[in-house]
This record gives sequence, C-alpha cells and structure tokens, in this order.
Amino acid sequence: MSTWFITGASRGIGRELVEQLLRRGHRVAATVRDPRSLDDLAERYGEQLWCHALDVTDTAQVEQVLGKAFADLGRVDVVVSNAGSGVFGAAEDLSDQQVEESITTNLTASIQVARRVVPLLREQGGGVLVQMSSMGGQITFPGFAIYHATKWGVEGYFEALAAEITPFGISTVLVEPGMVRTGFFDAAQRVPVSEPYRGGPADTPPPPVASMPGSQSGVANAIIEAALSDAPPLRLLLNSDAYELVTTAVRERLAAFEARKESAHAADHEV
Repeated sequence: MSTWFITGASRGIGRELVEQLLRRGHRVAATVRDPRSLDDLAERYGEQLWCHALDVTDTAQVEQVLGKAFADLGRVDVVVSNAGSGVFGAAEDLSDQQVEESITTNLTASIQVARRVVPLLREQGGGVLVQMSSMGGQITFPGFAIYHATKWGVEGYFEALAAEITPFGISTVLVEPGMVRTGFFDAAQRVPVSEPYRGGPADTPPPPVASMPGSQSGVANAIIEAALSDAPPLRLLLNSDAYELVTTAVRERLAAFEARKESAHAADHEV
C-alpha cells in the first residue's frame, strides 16, 4: 500500500486517480475546494481516504494542508499536483483578470505546491512528485495562448527542479496528456473573439468532448503505473494525439534549428 496526496480531486483526472487508488487499496489524501464533493467516497472507504479543503492559489493554506497531511499520515509516497483551469479566446481578447487567474492557478500554484512539498519529501527520504502538464506544454493551438504560457512555464520549472531534487531520492514526473474525455473543456471559460479575429485561426471552437481520443481512466492508470514504477519517467506523454502532435512538432523544431546552424555558430564571433 502506498499513500498519495492529490490536489484538484473533485473532478476529471484528479477524481479518477482517487477512485482507482482507493479501489486498489492505497491511501489517498484528497484535497478539493469543497470536501463535500467527496462525501460518497468518504462513506465508502472510511479512513482509507483523508480529505481536506484546499485552494491551491492560497500559498499559506497549501503549506498548512501539506504539513497536516504528512503529520496525520506519517508518510506520503506520491504527491500529484493536478489542480488547473483553462480559458479559450484570442490572446488579445482576454481580460487582465483572466490572464492573472490563469497564471496564478496553473503556474504559480504548481510552483508553490512543489516548493512546499519538496522539504517534506526530502525529510522522509524521498518520494515522487507528479505534476500535471499537457501536450500543450510542448505544442500550441491558436485561441489557447495563456494556457500554453502556463504549461510551457510548468515544463521549464519542473525540468530544472527535477535535476535539483534527484539527489534527495525524489523523482519528478511531468504528465503530458492529449485531449482527454473529461469535464475540463466543458468547465473552461470561453471568450468570444473580437471583430478582427472573426474567421481567423483563433475563431475555432474546441472539438466535442465525446470525439476526443484520450480516456480519463486510461490516463489515471498510466499515471499510477509510472509513479509506482522503479524508475518514474521525467515526462509521461499520454494519448495517441499527443504522441503524434508532439513528436512531429519536436522533429520540425529540430529541423528548423539545424537549418540555421551556420548563423548560430557565426554569432560566436565579433563583427
């Protein structure tokens, strides 16, 4: 039996992780804005489920709840930083508040969860830190710029962090799903495009959730298997669409760099 701490556990992949882990006999510390959303699981699994209210944008609360979970449970083997949100719309059309809220929820909160949990994992001798990213941390789509900004930021931060904390026995996993059939897209805010963008690349509605290739249960299962493996991967690219789109983008990016090799080397010299 292992013990997991999961943020954003009320719906989507977070809730799926909680349910699968409980069914397999693991202990779960699940955090949500409203703990009543997990009452059905608490009734079914009793002390196997530890539940607490948490707003990940409140850094002081993050530190308090993490500390309580580690103290109450004795040890936490896997921490999953899963809470996040999305907003669709042309970059120019988003309000300042929407920009700030997206960055705070998706990027800053992820950084602060990691900063608060690393000392706890180090003190207990190691563990696994799973950070939910997206194929949107490797590629981009028009109309989703602020989401990509946060996920590309997550990718950079956690790749650097991974190198820093590996000596402490802490593994870091960046989970990069494609389009998954969850409530994420239904819950995302949608900002109507302004006149200059109508009919352009940003004026494209997202595909229906039912048509998305990714399975919520399949993604959760892959995360559990990777986190509990002997060598958790730094990146966990999931779903067929993510694999095809990301590997194609990486190859194209490398080809573009190689085409400019001479100018790259030329910039070493004074002119």
